[in-house]
Amino acid sequence: MFINKGKLIVIGGAEDKGTVAEKDSFFKSNLNFSVLGILRRIVEEAGGVAARIEVITTASMIPYEVGNNYMDAFGRIGCTNVGVMNIRTREDAAKEDIIERIEKCDAIMFSGGNQLRLTATFGGTMFLRILKQRYKTEPIVVAGTSAGAMAMSSTMIYEGDASKAHLKGEVKITTGLGLMDNVIFDSHFEKRGRFGRLSQAVGANPSCIGVGLGEDTGLFISEGNKMEVLGSGLVIFIDGHDIRHTNIADIPEGNPMSVEHLIVHLCAKGNGYLLSERKYVEQMAETTPVMKNWD
Repeated sequence: MFINKGKLIVIGGAEDKGTVAEKDSFFKSNLNFSVLGILRRIVEEAGGVAARIEVITTASMIPYEVGNNYMDAFGRIGCTNVGVMNIRTREDAAKEDIIERIEKCDAIMFSGGNQLRLTATFGGTMFLRILKQRYKTEPIVVAGTSAGAMAMSSTMIYEGDASKAHLKGEVKITTGLGLMDNVIFDSHFEKRGRFGRLSQAVGANPSCIGVGLGEDTGLFISEGNKMEVLGSGLVIFIDGHDIRHTNIADIPEGNPMSVEHLIVHLCAKGNGYLLSERKYVEQMAETTPVMKNWD
């Protein structure tokens, strides 16, 4: 069986960027791990503060502001080799200097925004072919937050009002960037009440494991299979392989769906999940490298 050599880090959005000044605020926000914890893990896995990290803000409507925020955040960690790729169109993605940068970087970080903008910009491009090939054959780190996380899978939610997500047809699904198969990522999961949204997506695609990423919470994924929870909140896994009944194929659009026997796992920092085995792991973090303190 082929094993991906790349590492994937998907984040539910609103990850700590070290912008809170008062220490007590971290406890109030349940940021009880370490300042800049998830971003530090990206740097650690990329090889340290000298690693070349590229930030892609294509999904955002305010790309320059978002890019500067990430430059500042990685700078606080001590990184000295970070750049922002200014990609707004498919033509931008094909530029020679952009191709050279994606061929040479150690890590790439997709910001939040609109995941459909990512797939419309990068789908079918040489840029995406190079990224996917490197992810398969090299130890590159590919990270994404919010929309940047949701776009990582082959099956991608691109629209769906959480208040209507129990109704057939309210959750819109398309093809993502395709770094991972058999999984559907959803972000801002608890804050925006998206359990029904992801449940409908899994009910219609039960071969996929639904992964609900809380804010300031993510997954470190190695070998395309081993998932370790990072950050201050929860990751919720929804397994539909053993669904016994669902009405989703038979009811008209706009009617409430029913699904029997969804399996749900709630995981916090250090817990894990094996995708192929569909198995919860209590202490996945024990097998991962110890993070360094670069302060």
